[in-house]
Amino acid sequence: MIDSFLKYLQYEKRCSPHTLTSYQTDLTQFHTYLKDSGEFKEPELADFLSVRGWIVSLVDGGISPKSVNRKIATLRAFYKYLLKKGVVHDDPTLKVKSLKVGKPLPPFVEESRLNQILDTFEFPAEFGGVRDRLVMELLYGTGMRLSEMIGLRDHEVSLAERTIKVTGKRNKQRIIPIPASLTGRISHYLDCRKALTCAEPWLIVTDDGKQAYPMMIYRLVRKYLDLATTHERRSPHVLRHTFATHLLNRGADLNAVKDLLGHTSLAATQVYTHHSITRLKEIYEKAHPKG
Repeated sequence: MIDSFLKYLQYEKRCSPHTLTSYQTDLTQFHTYLKDSGEFKEPELADFLSVRGWIVSLVDGGISPKSVNRKIATLRAFYKYLLKKGVVHDDPTLKVKSLKVGKPLPPFVEESRLNQILDTFEFPAEFGGVRDRLVMELLYGTGMRLSEMIGLRDHEVSLAERTIKVTGKRNKQRIIPIPASLTGRISHYLDCRKALTCAEPWLIVTDDGKQAYPMMIYRLVRKYLDLATTHERRSPHVLRHTFATHLLNRGADLNAVKDLLGHTSLAATQVYTHHSITRLKEIYEKAHPKG
C-alpha cells in the first residue's frame, strides 16, 4: 500500500518530488523496522505498540525531536489514507503524541565583538555613515523592534529628558531611557539631517529624506554585523536579543528588561536568562574553589 499512497500524493495531492522522497524514506524505514522486529510484515497490519516502538527506537538512535515529529506526521497521513480506502479500520497513530521540540535560544553578539563596531570602526563622516551608526546604536542601546524604530518621529525623542517614546505591538506605547552618549549621537545626526529635505518628521530617513524601510535597515545591520559575527542570523532583531542578553549578564532585573522590551509577559523575557545562567556557570567554575 505504500506505493499506492505515494501515487496518491503525486497525482492527486500534487506533492513536490522533495515531499514524495521524504514520505517514501519515512515509510520505508518504518516498514524495515516492522520486518526486523518480527511483529508485522506490512505497515497496514501495525498497531499502536508497533508505532510507539518505532518512535522509541528513533529517539534512542539520536534522531532529533523535529525529525521524529515529521516521521509521525508521515504515518498519520499514511493511515488516514488507508482509513479512507477501507484498508484499515483503526488508526494506530491516534494516541501517538508529537515530541516536545525545544525552542532555540535567541542569537546574540558578544559584547566585546559588538564594541569593536561601535567603538573602533570608522563610520563614514557623511550623512549616510552618521545615520548608520545611529541605527546600530539605537537598536542595541534601546532594544526596540525594527518597526518601532522605523515608526519613530522627531517629537517622540526627548533629548532633554533622555527618553524615547516608541509604539509597539497593538499600538502599545512605552518610554525607553537612553544614555547621554546616545543623546549626543542623535543630536549630531539631526544636525547632519538638516541638509536634506524631509517631507515628514520621521527620525530615521533615507539619503533622499524619505522614511526608512525594513529592507534598508536589514541590509545596513547585516553589513556591520558581518564585521563582528559569523552567526547565520545577522538581523536587526539580533541586536534586540543582544540588548536583553547583555543587560541580564550585567545583573539587570528581569522585570525591568521586560518593560524595556515591551513584553506583555515575563515568560517572553525569560528566554534570555538561559544565556545569563550559562555566563554565571562559567564565572562559578572559574572562581569557586569547588567549581
